[in-house]
Amino acid sequence: MDEIFVGRQPIFDRHSKLYGYELLFRDGSGNAAGEVDGDRATSQVIVNVFLEFGLDRIVGPHRAFINLSRRFFVERQSLPLPAQRVVLEVLEDVQPDAEVIAGLRAYVDDGFMVALDDCVFQASVRPLMEFAHIVKLDIMNWSREELVEQVRSFQAYDVKLLAEKVENEEAFEYCKQLGFDYFQGYFLSRPTIVQGTQIPLNRLKLLELTTRLQNPEVDVAELEEIIGHDVRLSYKLLRHLNSAFFALPREVESLRAAVVYLGPQRIRRWASLLLLAKLDNQSSELMAQGIQRAKMCELLAMLAGRAHADIYFTVGLFSLLDAMMRAPLAEVLDALPLTSEVRDALLHRQGPYGEALTSVIAYEQGDFQQARFARLTPAQMTEAYLQAVAWADQSADVLTSPH
Repeated sequence: MDEIFVGRQPIFDRHSKLYGYELLFRDGSGNAAGEVDGDRATSQVIVNVFLEFGLDRIVGPHRAFINLSRRFFVERQSLPLPAQRVVLEVLEDVQPDAEVIAGLRAYVDDGFMVALDDCVFQASVRPLMEFAHIVKLDIMNWSREELVEQVRSFQAYDVKLLAEKVENEEAFEYCKQLGFDYFQGYFLSRPTIVQGTQIPLNRLKLLELTTRLQNPEVDVAELEEIIGHDVRLSYKLLRHLNSAFFALPREVESLRAAVVYLGPQRIRRWASLLLLAKLDNQSSELMAQGIQRAKMCELLAMLAGRAHADIYFTVGLFSLLDAMMRAPLAEVLDALPLTSEVRDALLHRQGPYGEALTSVIAYEQGDFQQARFARLTPAQMTEAYLQAVAWADQSADVLTSPH
């Protein structure tokens, strides 16, 4: 797991109420940006905040201020950001030429708010004022007389003013008297670092494919498309299907032919197991335990007459993802398109799927008082466990077989 970081500095209103956070590039826990170009800094902040941490974890219900370099205006693409939650900051070194103005207009049309960072009132800034909602002034750059002149010039426009580098109470009170609306600086709060972990992209892709395979509504065409993403997976799947374990009446040469003999449910299951086996490259025992849990959850559901036995299988199979990925389970699940029922079962043992998983884990640990599911008898629980162990052993042998 790779460590990732993002800095954030609070922005307050005139009543010292939190308004939002400016999000800052950080390449470590030392609370400094390091030497990095603006394009990379912007890209990394967006990826870390919106794809890794999640916006709510970083800013809660407040607004996120994000610095954009010139390239993000000139080569404008639809940002994967919620416009109603984000303020785009135009950095002071971005020249407002026709290309930048066109990109800025498009972002405003999309619903984004715009802030002008470290702004100085001069002729070159006027084209930007049509789009600005907030103007940020670095109060350390001006004498008091100069700051008054800057504030008066910008107050002629329909914008809010934000005072940066508010370092003490005197500066805070003075800026309030001048009419500033928002405030940012060490007097109010220093930047802090939020640190987390990032699932490596190649492992995340395997998890995504596995999750898609677990969808009981996936059809044959989609099955072929998913499995076809990984040539080695296609090869290994067909090789295993032609082994003695499956005892098919004839050799199969395509996935479509395999579906005819085994059905889409079994194909999905074996493709998923092969993908997860690639994740668990440290311990075959861990994979075997996951398979055993999956099968026992499924068997309990079937014995109790519950619907969606496939989903019970999925919950058991995914219950050890944190150990396989060596990361907190919540972070792993955040990266996957799982239903809320499956997430609640895995994280909180809630719902019928969570009930089955709790029973299976209790049985593993020898806590037979807690190993209860629906109205199944102890003999039925034992039979489900023994069948799951046998199936997991056979499955593990097939998955680890070199042939």
